[in-house]
Amino acid sequence: MARRSRTTRPDRSSREAPTLPVGPVPIDTGTAHLEQDPDHAARVTLHVNGVPSSCLDLADPGFLAFEYLQQMAAVVDLLPPGPVRALHLGAAGCALPRQIEHVRPDSRQLGVDIDARLLTLVREWFSLPRSPRLRLRADDAGHALASLPAASFDVVVRDAFDGDTTPGHLVGRAFAGAALRVLRPGGLLLVNCADRPPLERTRQELASIVPSLDEDAVADGRLAVVAEPAVLKGRRYGNVVIAAVAPGSADPAAGPDLGDAGLARALRSLAVPARVLVGDELARLVGSAAPLP
Repeated sequence: MARRSRTTRPDRSSREAPTLPVGPVPIDTGTAHLEQDPDHAARVTLHVNGVPSSCLDLADPGFLAFEYLQQMAAVVDLLPPGPVRALHLGAAGCALPRQIEHVRPDSRQLGVDIDARLLTLVREWFSLPRSPRLRLRADDAGHALASLPAASFDVVVRDAFDGDTTPGHLVGRAFAGAALRVLRPGGLLLVNCADRPPLERTRQELASIVPSLDEDAVADGRLAVVAEPAVLKGRRYGNVVIAAVAPGSADPAAGPDLGDAGLARALRSLAVPARVLVGDELARLVGSAAPLP
């Protein structure tokens, strides 16, 4: 998967540093391995079954190394200031939950991951917010999603992979409907889609989300894709972030405007600039793509 990373070691000045393992560590789904960055003493990348899955700076909870997480964070910034309730489907090392807690103290977050042993280890290795600020649940993401109350989250993030592929039951119309069900009206669904030219999976995922949104959602800037320009132009493999605003408000225009000029500026200002497509540009991208079941 196109998850570029830089790597970590704990902040020894603020608390006793945990001992990080050298070499592969058995987990329920295979192995985990920590790669420390020789140039940045506090940074470590978590590899799960050989795939870079999270990168944290244990001295800086606001740090995000992966570009797609920086893009997601920029979209979350569209929500009003203050704590949020966030659901993370695919927790791994919890880099984004850490960043959200840093920016929005006292948020309530739930991280779901299929690997119970991995969740135990990341609690030991990393300085994660404690429950109830961040609860970790070992469960299948689809099963967990079905068990949660309606309208109970402000943000839902899907970042779950089996190798470099999202499990089939976490894509398509059924997943989109289930994820939007647990969002409050105006809440944000954020999906990490690893794709390659000609972005067929991205188009299918977008087409799968549209039926669960308001009729004018595309025209009104409540569905968007974010990625580096080369990825959007179909020149190379990479991560595409799909963002959708949950319907259901008495005011159909309520919730973040994904076409907001401030978001476009924030994305252009990232270390690796990104673009956001909304409205007519997004409609052209989706084209005649058929939704997934």
